[in-house]
Amino acid sequence: GQPKKQKYKDGFPDWVSKGDRKLLQSTSAPAANIVVAKDGSGNYKTVGEAFAAAAKAKPTTRFVIYVKAGVYSENVASGTKLKNIMLVGDGIGKTILTGSKSVGGGATTFQSATFAVTGSNISQAADHDGLNRFEEPAIKMPSEKKGKSSRKHQHEFTGTKWALLVAGSNGYGNYRHQADVCHAYQLLIKGGLKKENIVVFMYDDIANSEYNPRPGVIINHPQGQDVYAGVPKDYTGKQVTTKNLFAVLLGDKKAVEGGSGKVIDSKPDDHIFVYYSDHGGPGALGMPNVPNLYASDFIEVLKKKHESGSYKKMVIYVEACESGSIFEGLMPEDLNIYVTTASKADENSWGTYCPGMEPPPPPEYTTCLADLYSAAWMEDSETHNLKNETIKQQFELVKYRTSNEKTYTMGSHAMEYGDRRIKTESLYLYQGSNPDNEKSTKNILHQNMEAIDQRDADLLFLWETYVRSKEGNGNGTELLEEIRQTILHRTHLDESIKLIGQVLFGQQRGPSILSAVRPSGLPLVDDWRCLKTMVRLFESECGSLTQYGMKHMRAFANICNNGISENEMEAASKAICKREYSDLWSPITRGYSA
Repeated sequence: GQPKKQKYKDGFPDWVSKGDRKLLQSTSAPAANIVVAKDGSGNYKTVGEAFAAAAKAKPTTRFVIYVKAGVYSENVASGTKLKNIMLVGDGIGKTILTGSKSVGGGATTFQSATFAVTGSNISQAADHDGLNRFEEPAIKMPSEKKGKSSRKHQHEFTGTKWALLVAGSNGYGNYRHQADVCHAYQLLIKGGLKKENIVVFMYDDIANSEYNPRPGVIINHPQGQDVYAGVPKDYTGKQVTTKNLFAVLLGDKKAVEGGSGKVIDSKPDDHIFVYYSDHGGPGALGMPNVPNLYASDFIEVLKKKHESGSYKKMVIYVEACESGSIFEGLMPEDLNIYVTTASKADENSWGTYCPGMEPPPPPEYTTCLADLYSAAWMEDSETHNLKNETIKQQFELVKYRTSNEKTYTMGSHAMEYGDRRIKTESLYLYQGSNPDNEKSTKNILHQNMEAIDQRDADLLFLWETYVRSKEGNGNGTELLEEIRQTILHRTHLDESIKLIGQVLFGQQRGPSILSAVRPSGLPLVDDWRCLKTMVRLFESECGSLTQYGMKHMRAFANICNNGISENEMEAASKAICKREYSDLWSPITRGYSA
């Protein structure tokens, strides 16, 4: 027969009692039996603890649990014996109950509910205005336990998509990093993300560089179209700093210095995509304006963002040498953040589409156009219907291409960190999807691509430019001198750190101690303040580390891990280097990287 039609009275189902209707319609807070507050000012700090206490009380009349403002990341189940409970919050955007379980992560539909009811006479959360204020208000009833979620509906959400794109270098020799970021911007715009919800960091010195054969144009693929046109100049030049990057991610407009002032002003139901491309080293990511971005600081910012309750989930892609070291042993699994990196904690990442390599850039280019990991994910995203492709599927493809067909001779191990349950979700939630690709069945050709160690790409650019200047009867003297100075400083850094290690640990033990790699699961260093101090002491006496010298960050970490004092490090650096470096490499000119 036909199901019985639900009757209503005063806007409520007829089974809601007169007393409960008054409570739900009240504009003032009802007297609470239990108060929940994250700061410890209530009876309990979690909603789960309050429910447990209510179960012991066995209430026979309405039992009110007042949950103070805050983000409560927990999945609450009422239990079959719990009755007569009413949850009261502080208002929309203030009291937020959000869970992280999902069907894709292995939970049942019922288990995935933020607030699951199996008892009776339990009222859904209400605030002091009588309106539901929980960010995820759906209550799944016992009759829904066997329901299943369909992947085709995963992309149907009510939040906003945000993106933060960062090119952390400058100079035409690093062309590929800004090209990567510009390409990513175009991909996201075609995917439906709004311009006002994408924040771009790039130095913006390559499109109109004297070395660019196509002025005002940037390409990211040998046959690629211009990806520079239309890219917003949110933070450029001296505004591309770690401080601004952190402020933007946290949505802190007051802390931003210069630029467009645009920030990731996300809300609890929003998804965030972060993409970073640049040089790196163990425990650090490069920035064109030092100090560099240090792993411990970045993780603390991610924790702070999570504590603010200002996003639902976040996905981060990082292209840099030793990029795995930013998250290894540091990245929590409970922040609703999934991370992939171009390389392990102890290996390089690679530039591609370079002069003299296969596949080559157009013949007029003297620099690499892209990076191997970045080309892999973007060339996949721009040719597929991302509503039907999961993050896991993309990661597996990217991992294969970044390994250069598992040869690793000119490739690296793409890694993953954080909350891996997010992998089952649609890429559309973070990158959108180009409507033109809805019927696409195109597959990326898994071709073997020649590549170059990121740290040598700038030398390749200088050499190619020098050779062509000679062929054109130009004067390559200045270029040749720049090449000579660059190689000399690299050699100086390598030898100085080697000798400092021998002074500190002995001639035999020094090299092995400085290069030691900690077991998987452990962070690079125990004391990050010590690491920064050792870097500054070295740079004061031996000159700027530069993007090349970031490879030695593990040596400084191991100096800290082996208990060397600041005085010992300063004395060793003075003895070896004696500040014998040119003004070109002075930290006074270039700034300190820590």
